[in-house]
Amino acid sequence: MFKETKIENLIHHCGCSRRRFMAATGSLLAVRATTAFAAEVGISIEPFREKPIAQAGPASKYRSRIQVAFVRRKGDYGMRWPGAIYDGEAAFEKYRGLIQETAKQLGMDVEIRPEPIYSPEEADEWFAKLDEKKPDGLLLVLLDRQEHAWPTATKAVDHPIPAIIFAPIGAAFTTNTAPLAEKDGAFICSTDNFDQVRYGMKMIHAGARLRETRFVVLKGSERRDEEIPRIGTKIRYIPASDFAEIYHQTPTSSEIQGIADEYLKNATRVSGPTREDVLNGVKSFVVARTILEREEADGISMDCLGALGPTEISLPCIAWSRMLDHGIPAACEADIGACLTHALVQYLFDRPGFQQDPVPDTANDCLIGAHCTCPTRLGGFDKDPEPYHLSPHHGNRDAVPVPQWRSGQRATVTDLLLPKNSEGKPEMIIATGDVVGNIAVPPAGGCVVSVSLKMDGDPSLLAFPGFHQLFFYGDYKKELKAYCQLQGLDIQVV
Repeated sequence: MFKETKIENLIHHCGCSRRRFMAATGSLLAVRATTAFAAEVGISIEPFREKPIAQAGPASKYRSRIQVAFVRRKGDYGMRWPGAIYDGEAAFEKYRGLIQETAKQLGMDVEIRPEPIYSPEEADEWFAKLDEKKPDGLLLVLLDRQEHAWPTATKAVDHPIPAIIFAPIGAAFTTNTAPLAEKDGAFICSTDNFDQVRYGMKMIHAGARLRETRFVVLKGSERRDEEIPRIGTKIRYIPASDFAEIYHQTPTSSEIQGIADEYLKNATRVSGPTREDVLNGVKSFVVARTILEREEADGISMDCLGALGPTEISLPCIAWSRMLDHGIPAACEADIGACLTHALVQYLFDRPGFQQDPVPDTANDCLIGAHCTCPTRLGGFDKDPEPYHLSPHHGNRDAVPVPQWRSGQRATVTDLLLPKNSEGKPEMIIATGDVVGNIAVPPAGGCVVSVSLKMDGDPSLLAFPGFHQLFFYGDYKKELKAYCQLQGLDIQVV
């Protein structure tokens, strides 16, 4: 199949001959067109200023809080584990410094008890003050295995506040950890590797941010606010017509033209969409950014097909893709579960996810994820985007970036399912697999971003649970299971 180059993309969208294009660009070989020629063909080459986009809601301003205490006997360790050879004072200084450094990196407020907890009475006194301080999480560092150390850890796990129990090697037998291993509200780290503790702190931070997050959802005709039970995320519904109103008031600025031409120039090929299609898609991004700022929201979703399907306004495929690339949770089709899953994946793993419709491939025993909105910075917000081409939406309209997922890349599938009533617990579907390819659409039907995963184990693909699960880079089954246990969510590992 003929593959257009970036220069040929420009020529195609200029609507001129190759000879004229090359003559106008001269010795720069079409990388930089002259100002006059750029104006004539409608391609923006001059540098443009893009307004930064960032979360603007409560989550963007909230600093999570964690209470920390060390636990040990007072005096020498003696012969009992961890033994007289263990330097508890050095460990106290080392781990206190690492906790403070991690809190600073994550943007958390940490309060560390100046002296270790030396007795059961001191432990009870520390726990009694937690109701007043209302932290988002607890961190107990056990520098001892004896006497009140593990009873204090048990009190922390039984407390309603999520608790990390860190026992460096020498501070735990399996007989100590076994009674707490399966309890909700706990994350047990029995290791000398502080990275596990760092992830524990990040889980507490992510849970607090998810609780504080406000999503603006464009759906229906009424304005109202809701809160998700047990999780706390805020949902602000606003009339879907607001999008169209702002869209028609938004001029095609130099910023919009510059972003659109960036998409065209960086695409490996353009198969169908015109420059006007891309401009309209980028305008939808600017409109969504305006709404995010106006509503002081951290994420966004929309009844996109219901609100915009009958109109000529671009569906927010480019808009959502770009927002996800910039760390803004953006979910399709006003799916609240997908909103929460997008936010959680971003908060825990610093990368965007791909919300998709699951399609079984019975001949190849693969699960295909298909949708028309996918981020390009799949490896992380600070990583280069994956190569992409531009295609129409599966409805043969608008413009969609179609990133090429890396074959052999480990990937995780997850979906946060909300309970059907206020008494139920949220449940998380978790699965992992390997990317085996990108399905070409067309000639296949369905959504134009179609990614095929070979799943671990032998799941029943014809009955794969859920809808709109997220695919994202990396094998994070263990980390997601730990988050569910710490935050008290049910787990369905597929």
